[in-house]
Amino acid sequence: MAPPFQRHIFVCTNRRPDGHPKGCCATKGAEEVRAAFKAELEKRGIKGQMRANAAGCLDTCAFGVSVVVYPEGVWYGGVKVEDVPAIVEEHLIGGKPVERLFMPLMKKAGS
Repeated sequence: MAPPFQRHIFVCTNRRPDGHPKGCCATKGAEEVRAAFKAELEKRGIKGQMRANAAGCLDTCAFGVSVVVYPEGVWYGGVKVEDVPAIVEEHLIGGKPVERLFMPLMKKAGS
């Protein structure tokens, strides 16, 4: 059994029918974002300490691509492949969440 992870990154890869009012993370590049997290963790040699997983619906696809990091419970929205290095460097390694990517629910909680 693998040891517990310091941080766990869940990337919503939910797919809703075309035209759904909330949209879906899958059509906004979720698989590419998840792959970018996995590659970045591998590149930095922290793959065994942190894990990036696909998640089903996080019920936040309107803000997708949705990403949540535990154990902190930090929710990111609108994440793109080019945002992944900053999240890994600043939050996962440095311990400081990337506020510019906070989902609206995080902005309200932090105010």
